[in-house]
Amino acid sequence: MASRLSQWGNDLYTGKRSYDIVGNRRRWYAISLVILVLSAGFLATRQLNPSIDFRGGAEFTVTGVEDTAQQPAIDAVASVDAEEIPRVSVVGGSAMRVQTGDLDDTQVREVVQALAAAYDVPENEVSSSFVGPTWGKDVTGKALRGLVIFLLLVSVVMTLYFRAWRMAAAALVALAHDLVITVGLYAGIGWEVSPATVIGFLTILGYSLYDTVVVFDKVRENTDKVTEQKRFTYAEMANLAVNQTLVRSINTSIVALLPVGAILFIGAFLLGAGTLRDIALALFIGMAVGTFSSIFIATPFEVTLRQREPAIAAHTERVLAARAQAAQAGGDATATGAPPVVVGAVMPGAHLGTRAQPKRRKPNRPSGRQS
Repeated sequence: MASRLSQWGNDLYTGKRSYDIVGNRRRWYAISLVILVLSAGFLATRQLNPSIDFRGGAEFTVTGVEDTAQQPAIDAVASVDAEEIPRVSVVGGSAMRVQTGDLDDTQVREVVQALAAAYDVPENEVSSSFVGPTWGKDVTGKALRGLVIFLLLVSVVMTLYFRAWRMAAAALVALAHDLVITVGLYAGIGWEVSPATVIGFLTILGYSLYDTVVVFDKVRENTDKVTEQKRFTYAEMANLAVNQTLVRSINTSIVALLPVGAILFIGAFLLGAGTLRDIALALFIGMAVGTFSSIFIATPFEVTLRQREPAIAAHTERVLAARAQAAQAGGDATATGAPPVVVGAVMPGAHLGTRAQPKRRKPNRPSGRQS
C-alpha cells in the first residue's frame, strides 16, 4: 500500500498521472456555492448561539452529582425566577453547568440553595460566577479588528511576494469561503460560540492561507515564462502545480485532522461541554474546508482571473490552435510547424520518462597525448 501511494505521488509530480482540477473548476464552484448557501441558511435561520461570555449573566456549576438530568436544574431556577429559562449542560460525568440571565445577589443565593437541594449535594459543591456583557462586546470588537488587519496584511504581503495581485485576491476569496462555511456549519450544529470558538475561527485562516501559499508557490514556478512556450496553456501548467502539491496537501490535512478529531471526540463525548469541544469543532471544520479550498477553489479562481489578461488569453488561443492543427494533421509537426502533441496524453503533457532527466555533459578529452 505504501509503495502504491508513493508511486501515485510520484506520477502526480512528474505528470504521468493528472487530475483535471482546474479544467473542471465550474464543478467545484457549483459545489462550493451549494455549501455556502447552506451555511448562510444556517446563519440566517438558526443563527449563532453565543455563550455567557458574550451575552452576560450568571453561571452555576454543581459538582459531585449522581444524576445528570437537566430538569432538576430547570425547576430549581424556575422556583426563584419563573420567567428565567436556563441553559443546562453536563460537564464531564458528574457536574452540571447552569447559565442564566442577570440575577441580583439575593437571587444568586437562592438559586445556589435550590440547585444544592435539587441534586442533593452540599451548598459548597455549587459555585457561582457573573460575567458582564461588556466583556463579550470587547472580545468581539477586538476579534473583528484583528480579522480586518490580518486580511489587509495578507493582501499586501501576498501581492509583494508573488508580484501578482490576482493571487492575493484568490487567496482572500478562499479565506472568505472557509470562514463563511465554518461559521455557518458551526451555527447549524448549534454549539455555543465561546472565546475558544473565536480563537478557532481565526486559527483556521492561518492554516488555510499556509496551504494556499504552498500551492501558489508551485503555480508561480510552473508558469514562469509560460508565454514563451507553445505547448501548454497557463491553466494546464497551473493544474500541474495543483497535482504536484496534492499529496502534500492531503498528508498535511490528515496529520492535522487526526489529533483535532481526537480532541473533538474527547471534548464532546468524554468531558462534555467545554473549551476543548468548542475550539476543536471550529478547527476540524475549518481545516477540512481549508484543504478543499486550497485545492479546488484558490488555484482555479486564480486561473479564472489570469485568463482575463490579454496576454494569457492570446497565448491560450495560440496553443489551442496549434494543438488543433497538429491533431488534424495526424500529429505530424513538420506539416504544420506546430510543436508535437501526443493525442490523448494526460494534460499537461505526456510523461517524459528519461527525457525529463538533466543532460550530462561529456568530459573534455585532450586532443593529443602528453609526453
